[in-house]
Amino acid sequence: MANNIARRKLITALGGAAAAWPLAARAQQPAMPMVGFLADGTPEGFAPRVAAFKRGLSDTGFIEGQNVAIEYRWARGNYDLLPALAGELVRQRVATIVTGGSEKVTRVAKDTTKTIPIVAIAAGDPVKRGLVASINHPGGNLTVVSLFTCK
Repeated sequence: MANNIARRKLITALGGAAAAWPLAARAQQPAMPMVGFLADGTPEGFAPRVAAFKRGLSDTGFIEGQNVAIEYRWARGNYDLLPALAGELVRQRVATIVTGGSEKVTRVAKDTTKTIPIVAIAAGDPVKRGLVASINHPGGNLTVVSLFTCK
């Protein structure tokens, strides 16, 4: 029940391309919550999305450096780096991982942790792609904001 509420809050906070994390604190979480941002591109290429992400966080009361920390990991087009980068975020004990870029980034994050909540934006149907069990009840630790339209 609490997990479903946290997911709904998270999806609400996305507001375009931004994400927050569940409010429930973990026992060893640092005083300032930390969000991991994992992407397959570069900071320059993701600048508009990162700006939207920060605006979404700000709209929900979270300001980077004031009451939330963001750890960025950039694969810079080298997909072979993604597992190591995701592992770094897990070892940093981030509260949530937000994925950006291709579906591969989301799959790597999902394969790296079964406990840290992951928020992803995906084109197409995440159920058909095997990312989640269903739209209403995704199951596991992955929440997908889908950019597909129904006909």
